[in-house]
Amino acid sequence: MQELWDLFDENRNPLHRTHIRGMRMRRGTYHVAVGIWTVNDLRQILITLRAHEKSDWPDLWENTAGSVLAGETSRQGAVRELFEETGIRAEEEELFLIGSERGRNTFGDCYMLRKNINLRDIVFQKGETVSARWVTLPELDEMIAGELIAPPVAHRLSRIRGRFEDFLYGKING
Repeated sequence: MQELWDLFDENRNPLHRTHIRGMRMRRGTYHVAVGIWTVNDLRQILITLRAHEKSDWPDLWENTAGSVLAGETSRQGAVRELFEETGIRAEEEELFLIGSERGRNTFGDCYMLRKNINLRDIVFQKGETVSARWVTLPELDEMIAGELIAPPVAHRLSRIRGRFEDFLYGKING
């Protein structure tokens, strides 16, 4: 089954057209992608290991992320991606938007979720994720420095770092 994305212009206005994943996107068109950082009450951050068979950044750690499907809102896509990749169920109102940015052909929305999850309850998506672990922020920084985190994840985190820390340490609440 083909994955379809809604298309937007550079101001995030709907173009009322869809795009087939894997096809080359036309210049000046964008789709919405989401990233979700799950944190627990111990101020630990959930990361998952990308499957070995992934074409981009296999065997590296990341946060949950993916593209929003045609007809979905950003929050609906985030809830779906979180469940598909980890088995974690969340409600849209549990997600806290900490940043949005326009990339080359995406609008990236970054959400945070505060939820206590037992690692034994994580369900991995075949071909996507193979392991999960909780890390502290200093541990995450060490993993970034050691190039164990997928480069796009580390790059996006650097741009939202302040709000990420504010949420992690309870200075802002979702």
